Amino acid sequence: MADLMLSGEGPKRERMTGYHWWVLIVGSMSWLFDCMDQRIFILSRKPALTDLMPGATPLAISQAGDYVTAAMMVGWAVGGLFFGIVGDKWGRVKTLSTSILVYSLFTGLSGLAQTPYDFGLLRFLMGCGIGGAFATAATLIAETLPQHLRALALGSFQALSAVGNIIGSAVSTWLITPGLPMNVLGYEVPGWRLIFGFGILPSLLIVLIMRTIKEPEQWHQARKTAKEQLDRQMGDLKSMIHTPRWRRNMIVGILLSIAGVVGLWGVGFYTPELIDEALKGASDAEKNYVRGVGTMVQDMGALCGMFFFTFVALRMGRRSAFGLCFLMSYLVVTFVFLRLSSAQQAYWMTPMVGFVTLSVFGGYSIYFPEIFPTRLRATGTAICYNVARILSAVIIVMQVPMKTFFNNLFANQESAVTKFFASIGAPTPFRAVAIVMVLIYFVGIITLIWAPETKGKPLPTDDDAK
Repeated sequence: MADLMLSGEGPKRERMTGYHWWVLIVGSMSWLFDCMDQRIFILSRKPALTDLMPGATPLAISQAGDYVTAAMMVGWAVGGLFFGIVGDKWGRVKTLSTSILVYSLFTGLSGLAQTPYDFGLLRFLMGCGIGGAFATAATLIAETLPQHLRALALGSFQALSAVGNIIGSAVSTWLITPGLPMNVLGYEVPGWRLIFGFGILPSLLIVLIMRTIKEPEQWHQARKTAKEQLDRQMGDLKSMIHTPRWRRNMIVGILLSIAGVVGLWGVGFYTPELIDEALKGASDAEKNYVRGVGTMVQDMGALCGMFFFTFVALRMGRRSAFGLCFLMSYLVVTFVFLRLSSAQQAYWMTPMVGFVTLSVFGGYSIYFPEIFPTRLRATGTAICYNVARILSAVIIVMQVPMKTFFNNLFANQESAVTKFFASIGAPTPFRAVAIVMVLIYFVGIITLIWAPETKGKPLPTDDDAK
């Protein structure tokens, strides 16, 4: 596959060894299970809050869902920044193991929540682990595998995360239904509580990582240099900010990440709620089934989308791939949130949403490790991927007053705003907010003006900043 996607130019290439394959597999599994836990949350969010908020209105439950999602993303950002910096200081192996332990433990504990407040706290703590897993695993793969296969490996690493989403959707559809109770030893237990317990499984990876993976040679060399030169310390955030090249790359990475993260978590991952709205007259069992199958095929589309980005990035460059995928995301997501109105449409429209909204995430795993030197690579990758989540959480929380505002507007069916959104196919506040939020993709397109092209270039060093 690599020979088909890459040109034959340059010196003799290093071949993939068994250890290279093992690092790629274990790193991919750590992120795959992480994404499985995320998908479980997406499908369990509404049933969980409905149980935890008896008597609450649909609007109140929807707003609580926004707050809980934002709490997880803030945790994602906080944990990502912490684990990113210590990933450069402690090493990739210890940091990855710790982050997996955190996200799997608190996913399991989420099933024991008694109020929306402790549910939000547990999601925040779970998010702390997610933030560390991505940056550390991506950095480990980038520094271990041969240079000419780096982009393909990182694109595959991100693309295979969609398999985790598919597993989460499959479990939620055919094994445990989040919105329906199950009989366990004679007791009726809400499905959402059981399915969160399923999220503990990734902790089994820790033993494999600690016993079989070693620190990359690049990390050892950077650590040795850091001991000899005080201006080249591992994970030194101050030097990143004060060095023009790394500062510019950091800002570019954050803005690219904001566009994709807000587009996905602020709109793309609300397809279960979109399906609920489209199937208002259907039974709960039918809605649960369509949501489960719809999100599963959405994840299949995501798998294809991330491989699509990888192919375009290898052939045309990273900037072209980002630009194309951001534009596609805007057009497709807008179309789906305006037009989806039946179960049959959900089965072919949700894969389109998955394809475009997750495609750019394949770019993050490839691009972010390529724009920072070894001693700042985990730190920089974590900052780009996770500072964006703080800002994204703020934007998502802003949906709460936006939804209230649009609900008040739509109460007057004769207002110009109501007639406008109805005329374009968004006759409800939920769809109108989505159409406004999806404009975030233009932030990513504009940012590409300042983004450096990294296609065919080796990983940067501190000497490149001079």
